[in-house]
Amino acid sequence: MSRKVLFLLSALGLLAGLVSAYAFSRKKPPLQPAFSPVSNPFPKGIYSIGIVESDLTNGANINLYPEVAGPAIQLLVSEGQHVTAGAPLIQIDDSVQRPTVDQLQAQSEAALATLEQLKAQPRKETLDVAQAQVESAEAGLKLAQDQYQKKKNAYAMDPGAVSKEDLDTAQNTVGQARANLEVARKQYELLKAGAWEYDVRTQEHQVEALRKQYLSAAALLSKYLVRAPIDGIVLSINVGVGGYISPQGVYDTYTKGSTPVVVMGSTQATLAVRCYVDEILVHRLPRTAAMKAVLRVRGTDVTMPMEYVRTTPYVLPKIELSDQRSERVDVRVLPVIFRFAPLKGVTLFPGQLVDVYIEDEVAEAPPSAKTSAAFREGPLK
Repeated sequence: MSRKVLFLLSALGLLAGLVSAYAFSRKKPPLQPAFSPVSNPFPKGIYSIGIVESDLTNGANINLYPEVAGPAIQLLVSEGQHVTAGAPLIQIDDSVQRPTVDQLQAQSEAALATLEQLKAQPRKETLDVAQAQVESAEAGLKLAQDQYQKKKNAYAMDPGAVSKEDLDTAQNTVGQARANLEVARKQYELLKAGAWEYDVRTQEHQVEALRKQYLSAAALLSKYLVRAPIDGIVLSINVGVGGYISPQGVYDTYTKGSTPVVVMGSTQATLAVRCYVDEILVHRLPRTAAMKAVLRVRGTDVTMPMEYVRTTPYVLPKIELSDQRSERVDVRVLPVIFRFAPLKGVTLFPGQLVDVYIEDEVAEAPPSAKTSAAFREGPLK
């Protein structure tokens, strides 16, 4: 009985082995790739990585940083919204600066009122009072003169009727009344002449100084409202209500660095691509008039021709996507900017990476020929 079981088990094992060998020997057809492998469309071309940007004069998106610091208390736009130049974007807390502006405005208006008061002199009512004081002084002088004359006549008729001391006192009273009349008249003339020109000039300077302080504070107050510098689209808002912003931007907990508060782009139908050509390939770039290039959207088979815009005449250090550098040497690149119109149905966003191919139409001469040509031309002059 045990031999039959062993024979049966052996047969089953052999059958399983044959089935497994057949199953594993079958070749499955390869899966079709999601998109064609990247290849250079030109017979001879230069490869570079490009970054999609807004089609602006400077060929880059606009990063907005406020000129003052404080918490954001209101977001007035949303990402993807189209705005016009001067449109308010973010309101920063101005609870300290606004009362300062109101105070300086009140002081400026008070100084201006004082200046107008000086220029409006003399006031009719003040002149009437001064005129009345002159008339009162004249009446006092007349009264003192009459009393003195009476005592003088009495003393002349009978020296014993009026003492010498009373006569002298009456005479002094006349002199005092005459002096009071002179003071009243000069006071009237002073008021009639109006404000002193030096007082007016001093007050004018005071008004101007306070006005400039008010305008300076008001200009600073306007900085607490971040506005759009151009007609464009809001690409990114990197702060929320209550978040603290400063002229350095917003602290990003992911990158451990500062980012712009708002990033804006243009609303044009075209986009720009800023590609970075490695320094060892710069000499192969064709003439600008003949430069042809295409971009390829990563992960798709979509390719689009591009129009040459300009070359930034400055070689920059290679951009790293992280703070960790793997190179041990200083690698540098030359920025070249192109413009393109996205195809219908193809969506691209600023900040997206694309593959760029630039046609190399210049046939390189052998190194020996270049060296010989250089020697034939002679030394530089």
